Amino acid sequence: MPVSYRDIAADLRQQISEGRYMPGDKLPMLTELQAQYGAGYQTVRSAISLLEQEGLVVAVRRRGTIVRERPEKRRITRSRQVFRDEIGYYFDPTAQPWVALEPPTLRWGIVPVDLAALMGLPTGSEVLVRDRVMGDPESREPKQLATSYLPADLARGTRLAEADTGPGGIYDRLEEMGHSPLRWSEGVSARMPSPEEAEALHLPADVGVPLLRVVRVTTSSNGEVVELNDTRMSAEEFEIGYTIRRHASARLADDAGDGDDDH
Repeated sequence: MPVSYRDIAADLRQQISEGRYMPGDKLPMLTELQAQYGAGYQTVRSAISLLEQEGLVVAVRRRGTIVRERPEKRRITRSRQVFRDEIGYYFDPTAQPWVALEPPTLRWGIVPVDLAALMGLPTGSEVLVRDRVMGDPESREPKQLATSYLPADLARGTRLAEADTGPGGIYDRLEEMGHSPLRWSEGVSARMPSPEEAEALHLPADVGVPLLRVVRVTTSSNGEVVELNDTRMSAEEFEIGYTIRRHASARLADDAGDGDDDH
């Protein structure tokens, strides 16, 4: 039975995973792979293309197919707590030192369809959009994109609609406006970046690196959504980590009786 491109990709992927090909190493030439696997040119080319799409290898002009260097992944700890320092509220100890690398951009726009329901707004509702690029203050390397959406009738004519919202940022302003105490909930997902997002985060142009997406909803004391924050960062560079706590129903084995049922 002829070998398929998926079989070739799986074998090369395993060799990369096991360290037989290290980052920076060159894979065999296509003609060598053809001979090795007894496959045609297009089959081998399709296998390499699949590994390129997965971000494992990259084609380098005049060098060949190279195992791609990948950044060491850093953990963002979501401890289900909100913190505060002299600047204001923050949610990730890892991200606390990051600063806005450029002034925020403000515009009035329409709430994205996939976020309207989370904000309790009808499709087509107007919102204030605040975009920020956050990153390391020394290297000036961008780490995350953060976009806040605020209901237009809440933000219009207030300091929320100004570039400089003052000490404590928009959350202090919202609490001063009578929405205290604020509460937060969030969800984590992933998607592919737009070309503009990839450029802003300095993601490699020759491979598909997905975005790690954290959508945080801010509600007031009466349950009204007063802001939604959509944060995007490289899923190759960051992961979400949290502590798993034992629920009262998860009794210790010694206290669980003599039952033999496993889950």
